[in-house]
Amino acid sequence: MRDVESDRLDQVGWTAPMKAVRSTRPRSLRAQQSVLTAARELLAEGGLPAATIDAISARSGVSKATIYKHWPSRIAVAAEAFGAEMGDAVPLPDSGNALEDLSEQVRRVSDFYQSPSGVIFAQLLAACVTDPEGSRYFREFFLASRREAIGRLWRRAIERGEVDAGIDVETATDILFGPLIFRLLSGHAPLVRSEADALSAAALNGLLAQPR
Repeated sequence: MRDVESDRLDQVGWTAPMKAVRSTRPRSLRAQQSVLTAARELLAEGGLPAATIDAISARSGVSKATIYKHWPSRIAVAAEAFGAEMGDAVPLPDSGNALEDLSEQVRRVSDFYQSPSGVIFAQLLAACVTDPEGSRYFREFFLASRREAIGRLWRRAIERGEVDAGIDVETATDILFGPLIFRLLSGHAPLVRSEADALSAAALNGLLAQPR
């Protein structure tokens, strides 16, 4: 029986990602790759609603029983497929100025969220609220690599003495990029570059009035 408290913690994302356990047999690997390819195609064609287990099974030729043997839910399949597809979608800038790089990365992420892939990202994010198993896959295969990339920018800025070394990288990442996700989900403000610049400027320079 699953621990109730552990389930509650998983749902809000407090636990670390659980690594997917997979068979390494050639036949099993081929089936897994076929499933991920089919899921990517379906996501591109119709977003998350199109990537059902029935549709993935039909397109990949892999039985539903085999799919569920390797993934706990369709959200988990979609999250892994999406993460693999989007691995290099937002490359890191390297201008030689860490603060400009952080601002440019906010612009690039804003552009990504405004793209068709951003719609799929929002659908997955919303679905993970009620699918803790899928949420693990979303964090492992999509979010983890992106947060690590931002971490590299932040550590570079610390090494150059351009930011407060006492601010944790996780805190900095959430402050810089969290507002973009809120705008993506709520739609209360546009995801345009001028707004991205305003957000990064406020995050990096602070909200309090500076002494004259």
